Amino acid sequence: MFTLLVTISVIIAVLLIVVVLLQASKGGGLAGSFGGVGQFGAVFGTRRTADFLSKLTWWLAGSLMVLAIIINLFFLPGTGSKGKESVIQSSKQSVPTAPVVPSQTGQKPANK
Repeated sequence: MFTLLVTISVIIAVLLIVVVLLQASKGGGLAGSFGGVGQFGAVFGTRRTADFLSKLTWWLAGSLMVLAIIINLFFLPGTGSKGKESVIQSSKQSVPTAPVVPSQTGQKPANK
């Protein structure tokens, strides 16, 4: 299940990159490389293409965020409601303590 969700999130991420690059910017974007707005707009219409790509971007971004949260909460060790401690808490416990220095009571160590 974990592998399936990660694979889906990678596919969504690649699709999100492509959709963002296809959107027309001031310079025409990557959409101009594939025949310009005239040819791409012939299928959807000029305004409908921008609306479709904009909505698709929002849906892909939202689904990528939801998948990332699901993977983080349910599949990664040490997260979620499993009661694990944080990295900061575990690092405080693993730090070695300094050796205890005997108190300075004025006694000199015996020379042998």
